[in-house]
Amino acid sequence: MSRLSLGGAMAAVATAARVGIGGPVGSGKTALVERLIPALLARGIDIAVITNDLVTAEDAERIRRSGLIDPARVSAVEAGACPHTVIREDPTLNIEAADELERRFPGVELILLESGGDNLASTFSRDLTDFWMFVIDVAGGDDIPRKRGPGVIRADLLVINKVDLAPHVGVDLERMHQEALKVRDQRPVHLTNCRRGEGIDGIVDLLEREVLFRS
Repeated sequence: MSRLSLGGAMAAVATAARVGIGGPVGSGKTALVERLIPALLARGIDIAVITNDLVTAEDAERIRRSGLIDPARVSAVEAGACPHTVIREDPTLNIEAADELERRFPGVELILLESGGDNLASTFSRDLTDFWMFVIDVAGGDDIPRKRGPGVIRADLLVINKVDLAPHVGVDLERMHQEALKVRDQRPVHLTNCRRGEGIDGIVDLLEREVLFRS
């Protein structure tokens, strides 16, 4: 990567790809991170994780306790304000956290940055991430793509999670998928059931190809 890091006392060239994961509260962001960790590690990808919460480190502690990754490779950022503030308006805290992980783990190739739960307007600064995905879920309603929020429209990847719930909440999953593709001009939309690990390999394939540039 050639992106210039802004954190720390001295600027440094970042070597790890930084991938943002945003979306509304309860959409399954942390569950997605928990599925991505073993899938990425199984492919020999050296990773670390940063979580963002309002005034706690709850998500970071959950991942540290999971046994999926060395707890030292998980950092927490407390936004202290609207979650999008520290991933878009002023991402300095997250940039510094990512820089510190790279200093402590020089071989890290990819850092997952999970945002705190936010609304459909949440987006990531390109100063912070090389690639970002936005997670929605079918329980939130099949009209979410039609609302055309910036998170849905601008993300490099839109993830529609909890697809197993579609018949229980009256959602036409195929229509929701097609409408998402339409509002995104056919840019990537992946369907997942993070509870069962369904659809995760497709996301890892995309990250390897589009972010790590592996064939």
